[in-house]
Amino acid sequence: MTTPATMPALFVGHGNPMNAIEETVYSAAWRDIVASIPKPKAILCISAHWETEGTFITSMSQPKTIHDFYGFPDELYQVQYPAPGSPELAARLHEMVSSTAVRLDDGYSWGLDHGAWSVLRRMYPDADIPTVQLSLDRTQHARFHYDLGSELKALRKEGVLIVGSGNIVHNLRMLQWDAREPYAWAAEFDRQAAEMILTGEHDRLVAYQALGEAARLSIPTNEHYLPLLYVLALQQPGESVSFFAKGMPLGSISMRSVRIG
Repeated sequence: MTTPATMPALFVGHGNPMNAIEETVYSAAWRDIVASIPKPKAILCISAHWETEGTFITSMSQPKTIHDFYGFPDELYQVQYPAPGSPELAARLHEMVSSTAVRLDDGYSWGLDHGAWSVLRRMYPDADIPTVQLSLDRTQHARFHYDLGSELKALRKEGVLIVGSGNIVHNLRMLQWDAREPYAWAAEFDRQAAEMILTGEHDRLVAYQALGEAARLSIPTNEHYLPLLYVLALQQPGESVSFFAKGMPLGSISMRSVRIG
């Protein structure tokens, strides 16, 4: 029996939901990255768009496609991503995590939100890979999320692709649809975060609130930032890290995407 290769882990800056249906440099990058990695047996996605009190994992056999946005063209609301779920992977995660109680979302209250399917339909358009989502416990601090991510490392050796979906810089209140350049503070924090990712300064990234004004403006709320911490926590000593997409549309959104391994 051959030992499966360790899967990489990905953080995807998902940005505008229209990337799900429009050909952009970002949707192309998401499509291209999977050509360089083995086809996963399953996908675990941590999306900015499922916040809960407590930690939950989707455990239904057929998760629904959730259109959790408003004000977009009808075409976007018609998109379905009918990937199967994986009750087996949900049960595995439920058992393997010891730092907190991971509860099974078997009441079908969730499914795949746009943080997941807008990215995955570009990566795996056939929707044939079993997919589950892990929620973000909004009551917990950043270190909790990083430490929880570190408990998921074994899944990478089991053929599971772990995808965090959010944005390193995400300030919707200051968004500018006609922006030609990012705000100076947004560019500063995106650069600062990139340097710390490359040098493995995870503790500083976890303690982002101590990184100054640029960080405060870039992370007014942390739900889009936390999925990055899950992915960084999966990095093994000496393991490579790289960026497979970057850009700063709309003035206050970073599309930087990170590959571990």
